[in-house]
Amino acid sequence: MTQRVDLATVMDRLAIDELISGYAAAVDDGDWEAYRALFTPSGRADYGSAGGAAGPAAEVAGWLATTMELFPVRQHLIVNRRIRLEDRGGYPGDAAEVLADFLNPMRLRGPDESGDAATAVSPNFVAAGRYTFALARTPDGWRIDGVTVHEKWRRLSL
Repeated sequence: MTQRVDLATVMDRLAIDELISGYAAAVDDGDWEAYRALFTPSGRADYGSAGGAAGPAAEVAGWLATTMELFPVRQHLIVNRRIRLEDRGGYPGDAAEVLADFLNPMRLRGPDESGDAATAVSPNFVAAGRYTFALARTPDGWRIDGVTVHEKWRRLSL
């Protein structure tokens, strides 16, 4: 590989890392407009293994918006990212796959809570597993063409 190809690969990896971090922040912040913007127009999301919705990302964002109201406090951690860039004869292509583990601690909304995260007093809920992200390079940069959640475990704790 040439230095130019090596630099392009590093830049792609940094952009992909930013995209995945943006995904976590959008979900945690409840920024569903930003969530939708992370996907290609045909992008899909599948939360089926966690008992959730699957379908076009724009529609799944609506399900997430409603579901996440149950959790006024959430902090989504996405770690151990393995980025596999499409290889086009020694040059980076326009597709990538990311396998990444997640740990998602949240606090359930209590019956008397107004929604203020600082006053949430109900039990904690933690879920963990692995994401598979299918990515595509677009004129606007890397976008998610598909994300699938593979939940491995969850627990409720006081």
